[in-house]
Amino acid sequence: MRSFKPLAVLLLTLLAQTAFAADTGKTILLATTTSTDNSGLLRVLLPAFTKDTGYGVKEVAVGTGKALRMGRDGDADVILVHAPPSEIKYVKEGWYVNRRYVMYNDFVIVGPADDPAHVAGSKDAAAALAKIAQSKSAFVSRGDDSGTNKKELILWKDAGVKPSGSWYRAAGQGMGKVLQMSGEMGAYTLTDRATWLAYQSKLPLKIVVQGDPRLFNPYHVMATNPQKYPGIKYMGAMAFVAWITSPRGQALIRDYQVKNQQLFHPTAVTR
Repeated sequence: MRSFKPLAVLLLTLLAQTAFAADTGKTILLATTTSTDNSGLLRVLLPAFTKDTGYGVKEVAVGTGKALRMGRDGDADVILVHAPPSEIKYVKEGWYVNRRYVMYNDFVIVGPADDPAHVAGSKDAAAALAKIAQSKSAFVSRGDDSGTNKKELILWKDAGVKPSGSWYRAAGQGMGKVLQMSGEMGAYTLTDRATWLAYQSKLPLKIVVQGDPRLFNPYHVMATNPQKYPGIKYMGAMAFVAWITSPRGQALIRDYQVKNQQLFHPTAVTR
């Protein structure tokens, strides 16, 4: 709660500036992950944020690596991403400020119904990847420096495997497209649960590995440092940071469901 109080004060201050934001037609640029977009969450959050604060939002959904670089290069005002080691590195280098924990979900490994690598039911993601590699069963990687791709590479390292060969396909695509490719190829892939729930009814795949603590998937928001780029819309960025970690934003995250399943779990305000 101690970390929330300053944001609550900031939110009240920023809400007092709503009329100014609306009058000037200010729009901030949010760089975020494909999972927040593919899952449908942003279609709930962004209109509510605009209604509450008067700030418009232009959204760019890319991999976490690219989102981080956009802010570093002054091409985004605020980012919402899910790769903590990379986030912390960029904050320490001074590119971002006011990093806040927003929500979490988890990753799962999905694959074809016949499960050629015989990994279904495993709770050890690294061991499952080792079996997929040993059996040379098809695997589609994001291959795009996204948070999901970063997590996948950590798991391969934990498995003691350097994936290569015809069975391993680096797509360079977002999560939705990779799930579609995996379905068409009868391949395994690592996905965040939110995007999986949004796409599962369209795919001949099933969850084969879940529940490993290493599959935990936290999301953080942070503003681009205005000392690096004076032209950044810092007040709008901080309005978004404050709003998404406020009771209002957190309740919308908590209540968002697909087929009666909660996709993300808020962390700034749990009730």
